[in-house]
Amino acid sequence: MITNFDQMFEALRSKPKKRLVAAWAVDDHTITAAFKACSLGIVDATLVGDADMIKAVCEKEGIDMAAFEIVDNKDELASIAQAIDLINEGKGDILMKGLCSTDKYMRGILNKERGLLPPKAVLSHVSVLQNPNYPKFIILGDMAVIPAPDLKQKEAITKYLVATAKAFGIQTPKVAFIAATEQMMEGMQACVDAAILSKKCDRGQIKGCIGDGPLALDVALSPEAVAIKKLKSEVAGDADCLVFPNIESANVFYKSNSQLMKGVKQAAIVAGAAAPCVLSSRADSIDTKLNSIALAALTAKSK
Repeated sequence: MITNFDQMFEALRSKPKKRLVAAWAVDDHTITAAFKACSLGIVDATLVGDADMIKAVCEKEGIDMAAFEIVDNKDELASIAQAIDLINEGKGDILMKGLCSTDKYMRGILNKERGLLPPKAVLSHVSVLQNPNYPKFIILGDMAVIPAPDLKQKEAITKYLVATAKAFGIQTPKVAFIAATEQMMEGMQACVDAAILSKKCDRGQIKGCIGDGPLALDVALSPEAVAIKKLKSEVAGDADCLVFPNIESANVFYKSNSQLMKGVKQAAIVAGAAAPCVLSSRADSIDTKLNSIALAALTAKSK
């Protein structure tokens, strides 16, 4: 079972390399992260963007441009579309956001004629945290794509988190459906949805996992809190996956970890598209982008 990013990189070295295609890859963080991923032997990389800007970054950072395939495109929007075309043409396995804004990147993915959205698919943001105070990965959603997921969307989020956990070698992931309380409060929609989703897990309607909810965050992650509250649950205190009730709660949890906790490592991708899509903030660190490339490579389908 993979419990940290070092183990993930080690596991990827024994697998066939995937092809990364980075859209508007003209910034130092994207280019450096792609170069590190190539150097580690986990991907080959195609950079789509202004070749002069890419060259300037490579010279400044001491990166050999020969490590990449460069597709010269001087226009930001056109480079996003061209990167997506390469994925659709089978010339790439993973899409990555470069310096372009998230809304432009997502519009390209969602484009009905040239995008990466399969019919009736639900896109969702899957995030992975390695926190030194927790013994394994925390896999969570959705912090960036679905603002207020309904029950159907929460079920889709759950399935993406479970699939990610299984890619880490977790045979039966434990899924916590998060609410403000572990008590069943029928007036709180997060509790109602959590209870329904939990029962769907019990009945095998959501397959391959153990689910429980509603669970407050403390009892989802802390065995001590579980013991104090005398809660009986197969998931509480040992959750692999956290399904949050809305984008605000997931986003705040993710960023609280990154901003207030030393030693936290992160990764994030968009799941549900024809290929994994690396969606990191333009301000994210090189390490976070590198971890996200690794997560995408681990979850990408083999050809």
